[in-house]
Amino acid sequence: MSNYRRYFINSQNPVFITFVTYNRKNILIPNIDILRNCFIHAKCKYKFQIIAITVLQNHCHMIISPRCAEDIPKIMRTIKYHFSTNIPDKYICNNLSESALKRGEKGVWQRRYYDHIIRDEEDLNKHIDYIHYNSFKHYNIAPKDWLYSSFKKFVKNNCYDTNWCNIDDKYKIQQLDYE
Repeated sequence: MSNYRRYFINSQNPVFITFVTYNRKNILIPNIDILRNCFIHAKCKYKFQIIAITVLQNHCHMIISPRCAEDIPKIMRTIKYHFSTNIPDKYICNNLSESALKRGEKGVWQRRYYDHIIRDEEDLNKHIDYIHYNSFKHYNIAPKDWLYSSFKKFVKNNCYDTNWCNIDDKYKIQQLDYE
């Protein structure tokens, strides 16, 4: 197994993060209140702002602005741990390997997560578009109709039109793939 290392730079740049459930089990939406509490809990422990987010059945995309880049693994560990310890037992995997059990895993999350440091405003805007496009990409549900994203906040702040994600938008965004 590779020895994966995170790269930290001393900047205040936001970070795009994707984290996925174990075997892509559809457990996030049925447990959305628990997940929301996990974010609240993590925000109490570590100072960060959620700029944009979408929660799907088996993964989540978000852009956060942490006070300190070195807090990102701690934030992710807190969210995943809190969720894993609070979901009903029926969502916990029963056939984990011996090594996974020794590490205290419950088969709720994939071990790692994907992160990308946002480099500039154009990069930020592309990632925000990608986040809000995800409900359409995976479920063919317009962003305005997806309940589990920050899209409506962006509409309220005049960043998007309510009917954003028309055919032209779709083809521009499909060229991006951050999963």
